[in-house]
Amino acid sequence: MTDAQADGHPPHTGPDGAGLLVLRNRRAGASTLRADPGARLLRELPAARVRELEPDEDMADVVAEAVAGVDPPRMLGVLGGDGSVSAMAHIARTVDLPLWVVPGGTFNHFSRALGIDGPDAAIAALRGGRVRAIDVLEVRVDDGEPQTVLNAASLGLYAGLIDERERRQSLGKWLGALVAAYDEITEAQPTEIVVDGRRARVWSVFIGVGLHASDQVATLQRSEADAGTLDIRIHHARGGRLRALASLAFGRRTRAVLRAVRVFPPARDVERRLVDALELRVRPADADQAAWVHDGELEKAPESGFTLHLRRVPAALSVVTS
Repeated sequence: MTDAQADGHPPHTGPDGAGLLVLRNRRAGASTLRADPGARLLRELPAARVRELEPDEDMADVVAEAVAGVDPPRMLGVLGGDGSVSAMAHIARTVDLPLWVVPGGTFNHFSRALGIDGPDAAIAALRGGRVRAIDVLEVRVDDGEPQTVLNAASLGLYAGLIDERERRQSLGKWLGALVAAYDEITEAQPTEIVVDGRRARVWSVFIGVGLHASDQVATLQRSEADAGTLDIRIHHARGGRLRALASLAFGRRTRAVLRAVRVFPPARDVERRLVDALELRVRPADADQAAWVHDGELEKAPESGFTLHLRRVPAALSVVTS
């Protein structure tokens, strides 16, 4: 046992954050209702390098420069939401360093799966927690480079919703989402996919990392650090747009209410697969369907059609957990 382990600290860092490089999304954690988490990190971990990314800076370039320097980090940290965390997770895998997550975005599903619900819990986990290897989803579009996914990937209605929301960024995230939902409920069309040689028209496909509730369609939130499988939900387009939009509800109580008023799609419309790998061919009807989403981030794809190569990678990422 190392001294760091005996003291209750992961061996990659000291109790003051020595050996830790933390990158912060400029917009992460900004709120008039809570103290700046970045300032808290500087105070609690004075030896850590905490850097706020400029708008024109690339996270991978900053990490590569630090790793190549005279005092390379022994652990990477990220302050941000699921999108920023997913990007840093991919980098951490590339440079073979463990990852420490400080939730600070609109959605922090992955950090909650690690048992970390805020900066206080993150600091406590760093000082007294453990580093463990977890599974990730790796997605490759056609012959492109693989991307690391921590929570879920999706195509169809949800991707269209995110696309419409991003076009309305001037309205703000929540108002933009409401306007996008209205547009989708009036204009959305099913997407054609091919799986195992079988063609289908679907409202959405969700690929969740780890098991999810059996009655859930939108597997957006990783439920726990341990995965063990990919939980895939294929929502076949047998009902109308209202049911398609209702299927995106991932709260248990919300689903129960929608089911009680017969708006949530019936179980017969949702195909479930528990697999370790899958190839999914997508045939977009228009440019709006030539997209997919991972951890809340929209990715554009060829309008002529594309194939998603999906695979679970066991013990692919080392993370600090509570």
